[in-house]
Amino acid sequence: MNTHSGNQKIKQLEKRKGGYFYLELNADVVNQFENKKATRIICTLDNALSYRCGLNHLGDGNFFIIIATKYIEKLGKNLGDPVNYRIDKDPDQLGVDVPEVLEVFLAQDSDLKSIYEALTDGKKRSLIYSLKKTKNIDSQVQSIIEFLNKEKLKMK
Repeated sequence: MNTHSGNQKIKQLEKRKGGYFYLELNADVVNQFENKKATRIICTLDNALSYRCGLNHLGDGNFFIIIATKYIEKLGKNLGDPVNYRIDKDPDQLGVDVPEVLEVFLAQDSDLKSIYEALTDGKKRSLIYSLKKTKNIDSQVQSIIEFLNKEKLKMK
């Protein structure tokens, strides 16, 4: 399966569990995807906005997709409001766009590129998200070097 759609009310986790707004996905639905719980997805809400995300465990065998508050507000929705949703398997299992600075850097440094390629997708996403927060290219390059060298030490 590559897609699933439905309609449900927006829920919210307890504050001690993060307080996130979310949609629940039954384990039977998730297990129909090729990569099961490791599937990266594109979530479309009310045919109005789409975003890339991953699946999270609810703790009862089922899963959830976080809906950022900014998306709730953009849709004019509130906790408990119904929402139509569609989830599609993200064709890019990494689930994020790789910044140009990282692509260029890895093309120039084969040693650090091999370390990057050995990382889990989650570690790669962590690096990419940290780069997106940094606007200065020199700082981004420094972050790449520090991150990959730390990971290299962990691999030994």
